[in-house]
Amino acid sequence: MKPRPEPAGPGQESVWNYPRPAIAEPTDANILIEHEGRIVASTSSAIRTLETSHPPSYYIPPADIAPGVLRRAAGSSFCEWKGAAVYWDVVIGDAVIPRVGWSYPDPTAPFAVLRDHVAFYAAPFDRCSVDGETVTPQPGEFYGGWITGKLAGPFKGIPGSRFW
Repeated sequence: MKPRPEPAGPGQESVWNYPRPAIAEPTDANILIEHEGRIVASTSSAIRTLETSHPPSYYIPPADIAPGVLRRAAGSSFCEWKGAAVYWDVVIGDAVIPRVGWSYPDPTAPFAVLRDHVAFYAAPFDRCSVDGETVTPQPGEFYGGWITGKLAGPFKGIPGSRFW
């Protein structure tokens, strides 16, 4: 079934106007991740990736991630545009959130700006926000986009979107 893009309201971006193949661009949005009373990451120097039908994923520079919370996780994956990804656990005290982050240590040339930046799935954390607005995680177990009120969908990951 072909999706019907929702109309974008004032101040909104339609994810259906995002490009394919994907791109990466700097953003000065304030990105915040909090868990168990601790700030995991806070930045206004993230890189966001944009791809048709997907809400943005935000890649955070290593200097803006709390020291000692990342632990390399097992496994890897491959993105046709960005290259080979590695995964990260977040460790806070005795709590471990497994494979909640991913990065590209050697990204393809068009995504070189992502080198060593880390993106995170929003769902496992107590709060993830963009410019103070708590995000909704992109639907689907594989996708890592962050949905805010500034986006018009529908979003890849909902039932029936497999072949979009």
